[in-house]
Amino acid sequence: MKSKLLAQVFLAFVLAFLALGIEYWPIPYSKASLPNSLYGAGLAFVFAVAVALRFFSKATFFQTLGAIGLAAPAMVMARVAVETSRDPTSHNLWPLEIIIAMGVGFSVAFAGALLGGLLTRLFKPSAAPGIDG
Repeated sequence: MKSKLLAQVFLAFVLAFLALGIEYWPIPYSKASLPNSLYGAGLAFVFAVAVALRFFSKATFFQTLGAIGLAAPAMVMARVAVETSRDPTSHNLWPLEIIIAMGVGFSVAFAGALLGGLLTRLFKPSAAPGIDG
């Protein structure tokens, strides 16, 4: 992966990670409920980031799917790491939290990458890569 594309993919991952985290991290542990706590403006922003990454960069479908799809479980894992360092008895079922976040993250990333690829084919037909690059 070229350095410019790598930087674009990394920036998209960070934006998706922070967009989800800004909404999810302040929710008290006793009130957080996955996947419901992930639904909101942050997830809509993640979708938009996936569309933008596919449309404005040369990222392939699978690069976009991987980078954006992993933002949700990474964000949940960050919360698990911080909260279990404070209270080791919290997050007893953290593997299930990660699996749920993966389902949500990859679903949204799939839809966003698909739409971004379709928009690229419609509006930039000479620059549209195939589904695998």
